[in-house]
Amino acid sequence: MQARGADGIGEQTVPVLHGPVTDLTGTLTPQQAAQLEGRLREFEILKGSQIAVLLVPTTQPETIEQYSIRVVDAWLLGRKGTDDGVLLLVAKDDRTVRIEVGRGLEGALPDVIANRIIDQVVVPRFRAGDFFGGLDEAVTRIIALVEGEPLPELEALEQSNTPAGKETLLLLLMLTFMVGGVLRSVLGSLGGAVLASGLAGLLAWMLTGMMAISIGAAVIAFLFTVLGGGGSGWTNARRGQGSWSAHHGNGWGGGFGGSTRGGWSGGGGSFGGGGATGRW
Repeated sequence: MQARGADGIGEQTVPVLHGPVTDLTGTLTPQQAAQLEGRLREFEILKGSQIAVLLVPTTQPETIEQYSIRVVDAWLLGRKGTDDGVLLLVAKDDRTVRIEVGRGLEGALPDVIANRIIDQVVVPRFRAGDFFGGLDEAVTRIIALVEGEPLPELEALEQSNTPAGKETLLLLLMLTFMVGGVLRSVLGSLGGAVLASGLAGLLAWMLTGMMAISIGAAVIAFLFTVLGGGGSGWTNARRGQGSWSAHHGNGWGGGFGGSTRGGWSGGGGSFGGGGATGRW
């Protein structure tokens, strides 16, 4: 699909960003796309950097470099100020590929290294018809280089807003509903709440290693148990009623549901044109 540019020449539209992998060519199977996307999401959680893969039929009438810049300007990959985003762009019908590198990663992934990845990894596999293999290996090389870059650590609050952090909170909430009522009936309101709080905080720490999530889980467990939310609340939750349904419909569901489809966007990073282009 084309859009009319300022000079009147049709331009390929930039797709809306929904996830780390966007395939407009039907080249990747659903399993391959999911596998690649899972790796990129996990890497973002661990490192903070964003790597996106985009496959389009063509960038014509623009060059792949021109189109790539328009994509990263729209998607804003990487964190604002850190600028640690990377775009791996394939124009399949044009037989061209480009690695676009954010400003903050130009030291870890200079043009000469990006060009080497394309020439030695991507092009040979693409010529053999192994598009997934070329993309997967290129992502592996890029991740290895970015991992060696001393980038700012993720803040605990930022990590708690990732799919993994939200899924952990969901698990803890469910466990609180199940266990809180039992502890309350055995140890009393206060005693059960204290024990449930400690168990929830410990489990959160074991699963995430993040103090903010651990404290939050402990507080939630204490309040649910001491206020009597462990018994009837769990029954209602299983039936799709009560407070769980309210939370699920007013924000919780959007975060968890978006962990595999949607719910992924750029962080405000900028690009300066660094990277490399190749043909196969």
